[in-house]
Amino acid sequence: MSHPLLPGVLELVRQAGEAILPFWRQGVEVVEKADASPVTAADLAAHRILAEGLLALDASIPVLSEEDADIALSERAGWSRWWLVDPLDGTKEFIADSEEFTVNVALIEHGEVVFGVVGIPATGVIYHGGRAFGAWRIEPGQQPQAISTREAPAAGLKVVASRRHGSVEQEQLLAALVARFGEIERGSVGSSLKFCQLAEGSADFYPRLAPTSQWDTAAAQGVLEGAGGVVLTLQGEPLRYEARESLLNPFFLALPADAEWRGLIVEEAKALG
Repeated sequence: MSHPLLPGVLELVRQAGEAILPFWRQGVEVVEKADASPVTAADLAAHRILAEGLLALDASIPVLSEEDADIALSERAGWSRWWLVDPLDGTKEFIADSEEFTVNVALIEHGEVVFGVVGIPATGVIYHGGRAFGAWRIEPGQQPQAISTREAPAAGLKVVASRRHGSVEQEQLLAALVARFGEIERGSVGSSLKFCQLAEGSADFYPRLAPTSQWDTAAAQGVLEGAGGVVLTLQGEPLRYEARESLLNPFFLALPADAEWRGLIVEEAKALG
């Protein structure tokens, strides 16, 4: 089963990725936004393709993009469904000539992710998924392959975290896992790829106790949920996207839904929250 809008979104994510690549590793000019985050011509080129293309798919669904987010709460509060878009997630990785940047598009209905698409322009790989649709990885020129989280790692627990954003609270949480499991394997990867590693079973836990915006997480949350994972606040509740004044997310934990250590980590997180 698939969503009727998914094929069009997959094509738009491919096109946005193709628009980004000519700027990659070319010493592109960087402009600093009001919140001190960087933006490049690549972000804006991808934004135009996605914003125009999504409206062409269904003009009744508004678009909330990182590059066009100045929309009043009074307007957003009236939306029942909308697109949540990050045209280039991992701009700092892109600027640093890393491959770890993505194109993120999610369809939101009543604050929940219906499906998400995460494209990796540097490799051409695309992930997509949603709770009602499963989760899939598409290699260039290949048929989609179903992916799923792993409930019990063969060896030690693997934790993925942001390459650039850590916190004292995050280290406290990881210390609780070490006390439970002994040594844990730690990996660092940029952008939405952390969620995708969990979704395909190559990692087990992604704690984020540092700021993120809604467009950073929604698409990859859809992929992870389709693969059998969950994204929880520190209070143990599902991460949601209702309209609110701030577009920042609360801190969160991403993990397999049926992980036997879920209760332990949620209790530790509640103590921090």
